[in-house]
Amino acid sequence: MLLKEYRICMPLTVEEYRIGQLYMISKHSHEQSDRGEGVEVVQNEPFEDPAHGQGQFTEKRVYLNSKLPSWARAVVPNIFYVTEKAWNYYPYTITEYTCSFLPKFSIHIETKYEDNKGSNDNAEQATDGTQTAELGTDMQGQTGRDRESQIFSDSDNKDQEREVCFVDIAYDEIPERYYKESEDLRYFKSEKTSRGMLQEGWRDTQEPIMCSYKLVTVKFEVWGLQTRVEQFVHKVVRDVLLLGHRQAFAWVDEWIDMTMDEVREYERTIQEATNEKIGIFPPPISISEMPLSSCTLSGPASAPTTPLCSDAPEFLSVPKDRARKKSAPETLTLPDAAAQNQSGVPQGSMLVPLPNQNHSPWPSSDSDQAELGGE
Repeated sequence: MLLKEYRICMPLTVEEYRIGQLYMISKHSHEQSDRGEGVEVVQNEPFEDPAHGQGQFTEKRVYLNSKLPSWARAVVPNIFYVTEKAWNYYPYTITEYTCSFLPKFSIHIETKYEDNKGSNDNAEQATDGTQTAELGTDMQGQTGRDRESQIFSDSDNKDQEREVCFVDIAYDEIPERYYKESEDLRYFKSEKTSRGMLQEGWRDTQEPIMCSYKLVTVKFEVWGLQTRVEQFVHKVVRDVLLLGHRQAFAWVDEWIDMTMDEVREYERTIQEATNEKIGIFPPPISISEMPLSSCTLSGPASAPTTPLCSDAPEFLSVPKDRARKKSAPETLTLPDAAAQNQSGVPQGSMLVPLPNQNHSPWPSSDSDQAELGGE
């Protein structure tokens, strides 16, 4: 298990981002989806939790086979998706990612939003136990270890060692495939709010300012692959969080005047368009006014979990009447000495091209979701 806490500041208020979050997630999912790959919305309904009150439950399928690194594509089926379940009790959310094909893999994200610059700590302690001079100094370093986080003091993982990572939406490097000049917050200025352009050290002087605190737990309990996979997933999560929060502010003029009813209608419309875009045509998505009971969904309400199934999905099952492949040829062709001397290649052998050693282990196209969806 690898646990990290991400802190992402934005020049918004928590109340403003309530609308901006919904708008950003819907538009981002639509942009990142293409024929056969992307984010399919399965369910989006009101949900009531005894501990957290009224909220919204969302279930999505993230199809991303071509977005996996080469070493991962070798062990997963051609049709591959991750299930995302999100419980949004804004300003607190829970998001889980699981995959029935990989039952030992999961991502759990707890998110809390506060109107501050990422300074909700019990103590500012450096790794060696010395006092950090000021918050801004630690932010410049981007990470801090062994920090007691007051904001997640009630989390199940509150006693686990974690790394705290500050993400700067304006100045942190973003993967080239994600970059758009119109979303470069160093040069973007909102016409409706007059906020931006964000200068170096903007988090120390910006008003208003808010922070998304995200406690991310990645588990892949497979010997020999655990460390590599968990580190890779955290890199992807960080890139998605950076992109999503950049876009939330870059698109502020599109959503700042929306009401909750208007953004929910936009959400419904764009979700149906996204499902059609990736080639999936489920029944029309309805956002009902009747909250779902907490017992309708699996897991305790305060910490919902997704049941895992080790059975392979139907599309992976092998027909019983299909002819079995032979594991070896019935006859073995030995090399002919004369032919070998002439061509330099033994008869009966085959030249197989070597794998491209320069192939990047990173996805060739955009990933998404989760706020890392729901974030």
